[in-house]
Amino acid sequence: MAEQAETLRRTPLSRDRILRAAIALADLTGIESLSMRNLAQDLGVVPMALYKHVANKDELLDGMIDVVVGEIDPPVPDADWKPTVRRRILSAREVLRRHPWAPLAIESRNMATPAVLAYLDSMVATFRAGGLSADLAHHVMHAMGSRILGFSQELFDASRSAGRSGTTNPDPPAAFPPEVAARFPHLAEIATAASHDDESVVGQGCDDRFEFEFALDLLLDGIERLQRQGWTSSRRPR
Repeated sequence: MAEQAETLRRTPLSRDRILRAAIALADLTGIESLSMRNLAQDLGVVPMALYKHVANKDELLDGMIDVVVGEIDPPVPDADWKPTVRRRILSAREVLRRHPWAPLAIESRNMATPAVLAYLDSMVATFRAGGLSADLAHHVMHAMGSRILGFSQELFDASRSAGRSGTTNPDPPAAFPPEVAARFPHLAEIATAASHDDESVVGQGCDDRFEFEFALDLLLDGIERLQRQGWTSSRRPR
């Protein structure tokens, strides 16, 4: 193991090696702990050596995002649009679960990176090839929002913030106290309406994957219905 680590440290520095080392470091300790200095230390080089391959931390983050997005399954040629979209979005979700810092990094960028734009473009191409009009595809992308990239901000996930470490699990929310339940009876009612996974961020016992797929399938079913009806925005109810 020590020999392998030493061999890796002697591997010539490259942009790809820097990006993958940065991703591994962010996966381990969280994006907020990533700096050019500790990345250089991890790679066994001086910080200035990094700047020959990435101009600054912003460029480093953009490159990291592009590598991660590149892990999403590609589209299957000539497949039906609905299962293709569903499979790719769930693939994106699994990728981002491997890299829990990535959703916030994607949201933090002022402009989408080239790989994100290419992914979104390919998803629009799938919708269009499946018979959706450009008009409907436009509104579909708005409706999907960040879910098209495999993540969504859960309604009660107070732990979701830019400073959260990727390795820290949020404490599950406590059950509604009686006085709160009395004031908000409908929220209290649905809080105990289903059994879920205790590690969920959407409520004690909520299964994150189930909730994500439930919302995704609602959207896809509604999109398919509109596509079959020949829906256009010019004919929508006012």
